[in-house]
Amino acid sequence: MNIRQAKQQIKNAITAYLSKNEFGEYEIPSQRQRPVLLMGPPGIGKTAIMEQIAQELGVGIVSYSMTHHTRQSALGLPFITRKTYGGREYDVSEYTMSEIIASVHDMIAENGVREGILFLDEINCVSETLTPVMLQFLQYKIFGRHRVPDGWIVVTAGNPPEYNNSVRQFDIVTLDRLKRIDVEPEFEVWKEFAYQTGVHASIITYLEIKKSDFYHVETTVDGKSFVTARGWSDLSDMIRLYEKLGIAVDEELVCQYLQNRRIARDFAVYYDLWGKYRSDYQVDAILAGNADALTRNRAENAKFDERLSLLGLLLDHMSMELRQIYYAEETMQQLLGALKAIRMELMRPGTQVADAVEKQIRRSREALAAGRRAGNLSADAQRIANGTISALEELRGVLAREDIQSPAAGLASIKTALDGRSALLKIQTGDAGRKLSNMFRFCEEVFGDGQEVMILVTELTISHYGTRFLSRHGCEEYFAHNKDLLVNQRRKEILAEIETLPMGTD
Repeated sequence: MNIRQAKQQIKNAITAYLSKNEFGEYEIPSQRQRPVLLMGPPGIGKTAIMEQIAQELGVGIVSYSMTHHTRQSALGLPFITRKTYGGREYDVSEYTMSEIIASVHDMIAENGVREGILFLDEINCVSETLTPVMLQFLQYKIFGRHRVPDGWIVVTAGNPPEYNNSVRQFDIVTLDRLKRIDVEPEFEVWKEFAYQTGVHASIITYLEIKKSDFYHVETTVDGKSFVTARGWSDLSDMIRLYEKLGIAVDEELVCQYLQNRRIARDFAVYYDLWGKYRSDYQVDAILAGNADALTRNRAENAKFDERLSLLGLLLDHMSMELRQIYYAEETMQQLLGALKAIRMELMRPGTQVADAVEKQIRRSREALAAGRRAGNLSADAQRIANGTISALEELRGVLAREDIQSPAAGLASIKTALDGRSALLKIQTGDAGRKLSNMFRFCEEVFGDGQEVMILVTELTISHYGTRFLSRHGCEEYFAHNKDLLVNQRRKEILAEIETLPMGTD
């Protein structure tokens, strides 16, 4: 299965394991909750989906890479204690608590997270001395004498032997106690993640043209040559930073992330071409509805790969704008919630406006810090929380400058500030809607009934920020073409079903 299907399977399993009966007991007792074994090639996002699952379910997560552990750190250190058996005292060996189990207890104590995920990566690559300990753990969820706390689900991940020479095979007894899920890389699924995390548009467009370069592993005379999803994501981060700092992106940089010389060279050449397209095509003018005749003629006569690059440029620009609107809308919602909390605080006799705002800032900071420690806040959620705190600090500054003391005047000042933010957001939203319409109109006029407009519809549909904006604010051009796309897809499905029907005989 692909990584998205694997994520849903694991999420379903954790939801089931954490369900309780009418007595508050887990429907499946902890000792019978099979650990999940997620098997798949390196760099396809196994760790990333575990973080996403924790964020979506609102549970904690403690992660360890088992290749970094020794028998002592996993099992605990031995010590001698005195015990009495049958009236006689004996020296007995015991073990201190495992570092891994202790980390779970620390998470519970520090953040109050009673339920979570214990994620152990590279589980089948442990050292020879640690292997018996790990087999015991997978069968009984025990390191030494200490068990994983109830409410914490064990998820493990490993690599198939063809990707790692250190892999150790599990016996049938151990495998029969696990929920095994095998996952394979798939570009179309990764692309959804790429849009949500802001992977550089040149990478997405290049891989649309050369999908076989998305994940590539081969053995050569010089050793392993490989390209992984992780490599593309990390390269994207560096490209964006290099562009921001004005540093040239060259083949040598690309080779540091894409460890296959041919693919690295091909992408480096394409990135240079991408830069030329970005310079030549007037994306801002297109989105403003002011594309000149030269731009229209070039797009109309361009080859398909150049057209794809242009679509990538347009979508990248819109995706960044729609992402910012998403952040602004979510920040506004959190600010409205903060205003309600401040109003409730001011109902207490003697409460000062500045104190109420300061208290709300402190609560927001504490919630953000706790979420970061627990690992259940996404990057978007952290950004929105930081934006909310920044806005509250700005309000605190306004109140201080205007020397506002009374609760009524303070609330009026806060409402005025929020109304200003709301008005600005309305302007930004309207501007983004017009740009979307202009993008579709340009492509309709230049490409006619070609597949380019359908590509725009498809890419916006799988974009988290695109679908969020469209569901809230709409876009006539998008919905008109989306309707056509759905009709065409249904027609293809019907034709495919007809082809599978048995032929009749006379």
